[in-house]
Amino acid sequence: PATASITIADISSLLSSQKEALSAEFKLSFESLNSTLDSNATMTYHGQRICSLEDNVEKVCANLQKENEMLRAKVVDLEGRSRRQNIRIVGLPEHIEGPRPSSFFSKLLTEVLGKDTLPSPPEIARAHRTLAPKPAPGSRPRPVILRFHRFQEKDLIIREARKRGALSYQGHRIRFYDDYSPEVVKQRGEYSGAMTELHKRRYKPALLFPAKLRITLPNGDKKWLPSAAA
Repeated sequence: PATASITIADISSLLSSQKEALSAEFKLSFESLNSTLDSNATMTYHGQRICSLEDNVEKVCANLQKENEMLRAKVVDLEGRSRRQNIRIVGLPEHIEGPRPSSFFSKLLTEVLGKDTLPSPPEIARAHRTLAPKPAPGSRPRPVILRFHRFQEKDLIIREARKRGALSYQGHRIRFYDDYSPEVVKQRGEYSGAMTELHKRRYKPALLFPAKLRITLPNGDKKWLPSAAA
């Protein structure tokens, strides 16, 4: 009958349109899913790349830190070596050296230490005050830095000054010290408490350059302390 055929046609048309709609919807869903999967894959890839880069950065930073420490130690060592022939004198008034400081300090050393220690005036390459600002009248004078032509003379003067302790020149109490770099002074300062305690216990400590503590035991044996904390 005509009515039945029309109904079947309508149903067929409806099914066909529904099929197309579902097909389009599935297509969109699959495209969205593929896009999501692609995004997840991209995020996973970038995450792996970031982790790899972080590992590389950590390795580079560790290497740079190691190289920096090595270079810093080398600079400290080179600066220390460049000062090996220097002496620092503390306690002399400003301007006492006059216009010819090298000649003045050469004579001063002979006068203070005596000709038994220095038969002839030592050869001084340079003599100058430290680079700190000039002090106000009545303030503590700046130390003097002397650089000798020969290390042997410098070493002799330091050893003799240590034996005698505080010295004097024209009524001024003066002291002689090695001219250490700020970093070496800091390293050596870390041993001050240990040195004091060792002296109290009647040991014989010696702080060698740059900052190595050697202890002479009562039986004559020598022991080295690897660090101030030890």
